[in-house]
Amino acid sequence: MIQDIEPHIYHVEYEEKSADRTDHVLVYKGNKVLVKTEDGILFPEAKDLTEDWQEMRKRCQYLFRIDTQNFFLLEEGTYRIPEGYEFVEARELEPCDTMDKVFAGALGAQLNRWYQSQKFCSKCKTPLVKNHMERALECPNCGQIIYPTISPSVIVAVTDRDRILMTRYAGRPYKRYALVAGYVEAGESFEETVRREVLEEVGLKVKNIRYYKSQPWPFSSTILAGFYCDLDGSDRIHLQESELSEGTWFCREEIPETTSKLSLTNEMIETFRAGKEPKGQKNE
Repeated sequence: MIQDIEPHIYHVEYEEKSADRTDHVLVYKGNKVLVKTEDGILFPEAKDLTEDWQEMRKRCQYLFRIDTQNFFLLEEGTYRIPEGYEFVEARELEPCDTMDKVFAGALGAQLNRWYQSQKFCSKCKTPLVKNHMERALECPNCGQIIYPTISPSVIVAVTDRDRILMTRYAGRPYKRYALVAGYVEAGESFEETVRREVLEEVGLKVKNIRYYKSQPWPFSSTILAGFYCDLDGSDRIHLQESELSEGTWFCREEIPETTSKLSLTNEMIETFRAGKEPKGQKNE
């Protein structure tokens, strides 16, 4: 999955620091990041973006560190595009031999969206300033503290013995098969969200809900919790057509091939194909 960057180590702890000449600087246009992709994935260094890197460093916000390499976000102002570099959709950075770079590009895009969307206090409309102790913005007038937005959601593999339910989204660019998914509502547990989303999207009841693993998903600023569960009762599917265009049962040997190694969804599908999904109570 996208966060599986071993043997590299992601250091999330916030630090107050300025960019040096050789620190990586992430530059974005929307969700596109400035990279060079001829030999793997390369991000520009601070010295590559301007002749006056001392001035450049004043416009760079520290984000995180992978191993000993610092990553900064270029927040504003002009810059030069080094030879061989271009803007590429962060989600299209998928060569898994450089997964640490894929992760960095996607995570930087998430933090960039947050910084760009949080300019004024929602209570008193005062311009926000950066907190110097943690990853947060604060209002100098009323004291409100704003942290990066992370939305919890579930990925659900509904199974019926040797079958798994696979779906296709309606009206989205992503056309491959997926699993039932949805956001956790206020006051819900993950297990309650699993039952509600499955019933809403495909009209099925489930039982024996068991947790698999979680995944940060920077592309939508979410934290995904993966669950397997068993069909409880009728297997007749009633699609929520505003969300899904298809819902189909597949036996293990019939499951369509998955190609991406980035997502929890595809890992859960492949885990079921191999018969290695977490087992719970036997189906009655």
